[in-house]
Amino acid sequence: MSDFDWPWQYKFPPFFTIQPNLETRKKQLDAWCSLILSYQKHIKKYHLDITEAQNSELFYNKQLNRRLSLDAIYTVLEELRKRGNLEWKDKNRTSCVLVWRTPAEWGKMIYNWITSKSMNNTVCTLYELTGDESEGQEFHGLDKDILIRALKTLEAEGKAELMQVDGSEGVKFF
Repeated sequence: MSDFDWPWQYKFPPFFTIQPNLETRKKQLDAWCSLILSYQKHIKKYHLDITEAQNSELFYNKQLNRRLSLDAIYTVLEELRKRGNLEWKDKNRTSCVLVWRTPAEWGKMIYNWITSKSMNNTVCTLYELTGDESEGQEFHGLDKDILIRALKTLEAEGKAELMQVDGSEGVKFF
């Protein structure tokens, strides 16, 4: 992906091997976590299939002919989980959801947009929030599960109410 700004470590062959020195490993894991979240944010993907990811440009630098091993990928993903940026979708850890913003942060961003468009006291479908209407917003195309979690944080604050509208899921903002 030519328009993604790869960090310098991505072009450094030892980056693709988990380092034995604890201090070096900590810096390496920090760099990998940052890279994964930045990359997924750039391509606007919230889900990661581990089998597919092994061969993706994220974990495989073809120019260097270096690839992060499956064990190393799990080491990095476990670090993301500990930091609260990853949730496993299954017990076998074959698929996960990556979260670079908390649901509360997404909710605040959505609510600010709703307020700026004077859409308080209106009902919106979930599609309206993440579809064409929100083009150019960071939450445009947001994963439905993450969107619902974000809206539930607003509901808990008394700023929104989730509802069913003619068979579609919607939300009323206050």
